[in-house]
Amino acid sequence: MAKEDYEIVIGLEVHAELSTKTKIFCSCPTEFGAAPNTHTCPVCMAMPGALPVLNEKVVEYAVKAGLATNCSITKESKNDRKNYFYPDLPKSYQISQFDKPLCTNGQIDIEEDGTTKTIGITRIHIEEDAGKLNHNEFGSGSLVDLNRAGVPLIEIVSEPDMRSSKDAENYLRKIKSILEYIEVSDCKMQEGSLRADVNVSVRKIGCKEFGTRTEMKNMNSFRSIVRAIDYEAQRQIEVIENGGKIEQETLRWDDVSGKTFSMRDKEDAQDYRYFPEPDLVAIRLSDEYIESIRKNLPELPESRKKRYLEEYKLTEKEAKMLTASKYMSNLFENALKICGNAKAVANWLLSDVSRILNEKEIEPDQIPFTAEQLAKMIMLIEKGTISSAIGKKVLEELFENPKDPEKIIEEKGWIQISDEGAIKEIVMKILENNPQSIIDFKAGKDRALGFLVGQAMKETKGKANPKMLNDMFLEELNK
Repeated sequence: MAKEDYEIVIGLEVHAELSTKTKIFCSCPTEFGAAPNTHTCPVCMAMPGALPVLNEKVVEYAVKAGLATNCSITKESKNDRKNYFYPDLPKSYQISQFDKPLCTNGQIDIEEDGTTKTIGITRIHIEEDAGKLNHNEFGSGSLVDLNRAGVPLIEIVSEPDMRSSKDAENYLRKIKSILEYIEVSDCKMQEGSLRADVNVSVRKIGCKEFGTRTEMKNMNSFRSIVRAIDYEAQRQIEVIENGGKIEQETLRWDDVSGKTFSMRDKEDAQDYRYFPEPDLVAIRLSDEYIESIRKNLPELPESRKKRYLEEYKLTEKEAKMLTASKYMSNLFENALKICGNAKAVANWLLSDVSRILNEKEIEPDQIPFTAEQLAKMIMLIEKGTISSAIGKKVLEELFENPKDPEKIIEEKGWIQISDEGAIKEIVMKILENNPQSIIDFKAGKDRALGFLVGQAMKETKGKANPKMLNDMFLEELNK
């Protein structure tokens, strides 16, 4: 059988670090990047006798996420102990939620090629993060950093409704976008604020039973997730086609080799020996509490997209791309307030800015320049101080060395040539060097004009005023 005879079944368990100021069960700060073991206390280091106290903001943020993903909110839930031993888990158990999660039965819609698909969300629950192992590069051991131990997480568990790596990417991007908009997580994947466990299985088309799944842990880049799903699905198909059997196991994705490697047998719920956390009281939420959170939900991506269509007359594609990331959307809105040109800001963000993001393999939250700097660059183009071609160079410079665009063009000598005499001199030189283009233009070949303007722009390294060039070439050619 061929690959086309199989269907891929994918489910994601998304872990998002919540943007609370303190940890889930103690008052230690949650900032990223501190020196190892400086954000710790007896509670998150699991010292004997230290007792946890639930951070109320964690519950609020989890309920927010549940409401934004169309979940039902559980009015009476609890915390549970999930028992397993690992060096970065000092208690040898994780405080999580088992049979009574805060949010259940949600769903979100994803779009691909104009088709809308609904992905079910089984549950959203709160839990604490583990610490981090820093492995010695020479292989002589590992050191434990407990700064991350006790940082609050929500885990968003999807239904196995995705059927391709693209589905999985679209779903994760939508989840990321929603969490950014409701401001419960910064979702900085490069810092581990958003990561996913990816469950993959395959089955023959028409088969109702799911195949045996494997799980790839702690993946924190869209590119890696797409590659890992495609590789793992193909690997499973080849195993089945060769008469083998898929083992339920946890895998490690290696980005360099582009392959998965077995880590351990996959645990089931009973392996964790869940039981209610005896040191924490039950969580009881009133209808009034849930409604107050619902009423204060900020503008969500779909609502903002609709507003862009109506208010700024953007196309469906433009509005969708801009609102997919809150960071990109905020950059658009803040730049628009300064320069007042919605189309120009949208065009720069969706063309050159997006291109550079793809080339650098970074996300919109890593854009180094400000909305003011982008708006200033656009206004310099509109005033004729620089050309669009130079604008592209300024943008590249803003990514490398963000500062006032006026200083950039002054330092680089990129101010647009708009002097009539200088332009005339360039035009005459280009015409003299390209007699065939004059003949072609006279013969009705309009492309000849574009070629001549292009040669002049090349001669001036993009600094000549393109409108003045165009007008002057026409004037000379029509003589």
